[in-house]
Amino acid sequence: MNIKEIYNNKLITVEEGLNKIKSNYNVISALAAAEPRELLSKLHTISDRVENVNVVTCLPMGAYEYFTDPQNKDSFLMEGWFYSPAIRKTHKNKNVSFIPNHLHLAATKRLDHRKTNVFVGTASCMDKHGYISLSLSATYEREVIDDADIVILEVNPNMPRTFGDTIIHISEVDHVIETDYSIPEFPVTEPSEKDKIIGKYIAELVEDGSTIQLGIGGIPNAVAAELMSKKDLGIHTEMFTDGMVDLYEAGVITSKKKTLMPGKMVATFALGTKKLYDFIDNNPAVNIMNGKWVNDPYVIGQNYKMISINTTLQIDLTGQCCSESIGHKQFSGTGGQADTAIGAQNSQGGKSIIALYSTAKIRVPGSEERKVVSKIVPRLDHGAIVSLSRNDVDYVVTEYGVAELRGTSVRDRVERLINIAHPDFREQLKKNAEELMIW
Repeated sequence: MNIKEIYNNKLITVEEGLNKIKSNYNVISALAAAEPRELLSKLHTISDRVENVNVVTCLPMGAYEYFTDPQNKDSFLMEGWFYSPAIRKTHKNKNVSFIPNHLHLAATKRLDHRKTNVFVGTASCMDKHGYISLSLSATYEREVIDDADIVILEVNPNMPRTFGDTIIHISEVDHVIETDYSIPEFPVTEPSEKDKIIGKYIAELVEDGSTIQLGIGGIPNAVAAELMSKKDLGIHTEMFTDGMVDLYEAGVITSKKKTLMPGKMVATFALGTKKLYDFIDNNPAVNIMNGKWVNDPYVIGQNYKMISINTTLQIDLTGQCCSESIGHKQFSGTGGQADTAIGAQNSQGGKSIIALYSTAKIRVPGSEERKVVSKIVPRLDHGAIVSLSRNDVDYVVTEYGVAELRGTSVRDRVERLINIAHPDFREQLKKNAEELMIW
């Protein structure tokens, strides 16, 4: 039997794919824009014949009816490694729950906990040798495929063919559903004036020849814009972004100085616009590798001058960072923040940078009025999750400057963090520190 016949024998419809899912099954979906839209958008149609199906996701792009409609909660429980806006909105219905994790161990620990019955994901079209590409993510997908009883992939000609741990043979797949829809895009956020100021401070900490890790959003986009004057940067990052494409096309990213996989831009998933997807398609300069390896702090530390740039929601005067919750309410996820922050500090010449605005506006309870509060606080809000311990915080940046916490005592941290807090809150923070004996 030739490769095309093997492929054709695996072809099924969406409805046939859904019929593979039974009550009490554990189903894991690919991450973000790699998720299988057709299967997930129709999953709710089997709610009348299944119960207690556990669906594990990470940063889902769609607000799918199987978890947004509370009528389906007896049929499906969604458990997420990273909350999206749709999950946050649905949480009150008690049919979604968060899985605490560090990204590089997310799959390993989850698979220790529970066997995978069905993996659902996406792939590019098969080549003449019988290989397909998992395209936009190898964060946990390869580990789950190896564990799953059934592997179902939506093959989509719009998915870019990427290299690295994404390449698998058709023989590793049980069923294929042919689709043809546009890949979900994550628009580029235009940096604000605050973002630009923070971006300049961060760029000053990045030396030529460094290897960088960036996230997505206004601050990371501002950082990318400010790095345009740098030379010979490399990429070893959790997420590959549009900003990295811009830096490569400007000649800033060459990966010549990298000590780990020189000449290659390394990521564990990609998310952005069509420009990004077109760039990584059949591009051997970009390797999408297993998150267990990419985000391992030991591996990250092997990059010379590794720079990790992350954001946080709130930081206390000793350096504890809450990056994933607002009080006790889950907002996003730990993701790879601790992985990359610790890894960068293990690197020769490396730096871990945490960025945040000095203030935020919050709603006054019982009214529509909003008040301005400091994001540098004496104590984290009640119930706040510590995403990055104070032992692992290196540089902190706001629009008011840079606080270097590496090797400092609590007394030094209090002074340095207050100095980059909004001026309107500095005196109160000093009083709070005295009252709480934070010194």
